[in-house]
Amino acid sequence: MGPESFEVFLTRGAERDLEELHRYIEASDSRARADDLLDQLLGAVETLASFPERGHVPRELEAVGIREYRQLLLGPYRIIYRVVRSRTYIYLIADGRRDMQSLLERRLLGS
Repeated sequence: MGPESFEVFLTRGAERDLEELHRYIEASDSRARADDLLDQLLGAVETLASFPERGHVPRELEAVGIREYRQLLLGPYRIIYRVVRSRTYIYLIADGRRDMQSLLERRLLGS
C-alpha cells in the first residue's frame, strides 16, 4: 500500500503568481525557459499529493509564531502551502529574493 494521497489545490493568488512568473520569464528570457520553469514548479506542487509534510515552516512565519504553513524550495522560488486534513492548499509561489515578509503578510495574514 502506497502513501496516502492528498488533494492539492492552487488558490487564485497562486495561479496568478504562476501566470506572472511565466510572463516575466518569457519577456526577459524566452518562452521555452518560461514553460520549463512552469513545468518544474507544477511538478514540485504535484509532489505534495504524496508528501505534503516534507516542507519546512517559512522562517518569516515561524518568527511570529505561525507554524501551520510550509514551503518547498525550487531554486530561488518558494512555494508556500498549508495542509488541512487530506487537502493541500498552495497560497503563494514567488521568487524568494523578493521582500517575502511583506508578501507573506499581505497574502496570508491579510495585512
